[in-house]
Amino acid sequence: MTDIFERVLLPVASTEDGRTTAQAFAPYAADSDHVVAVNVIEKAGGAPDKASVEQREQEAEKIFAIVQEELGDGIETEIAYGTDVAETIFEVADEMEATAIVFTPRGGSRWVQLLTGDVALDLITETDRPVIVLPDDDTATDGGDE
Repeated sequence: MTDIFERVLLPVASTEDGRTTAQAFAPYAADSDHVVAVNVIEKAGGAPDKASVEQREQEAEKIFAIVQEELGDGIETEIAYGTDVAETIFEVADEMEATAIVFTPRGGSRWVQLLTGDVALDLITETDRPVIVLPDDDTATDGGDE
């Protein structure tokens, strides 16, 4: 049987997300033979993009630097381009033959997620491989006494 952490894909969306995801994954990193951090540059599909591709690529490199700072230089990085973030992540996972997609949930109100699309939900419900959702430090220490 294949180890679930053998070939891991870590989707990262921002510098904060990159740090949170890398820190949450760090205890499991030694169990992985191959880890790829991916940042998806979302194309607007005919509409004007919010920022230039060059600006987004520069931001992706900053995100990757943080991930590598947390997990080491052995982490591979990839910038992917697509109009559907979840679908693009699945394509990268297929290309690298990922045994799992690992991420931490991103913040944002339910209304924002409803209006902009919920990538996390798509990753969990539309996948053909294990998806591991790791708690970030805020979630892990919350206590849940509300």
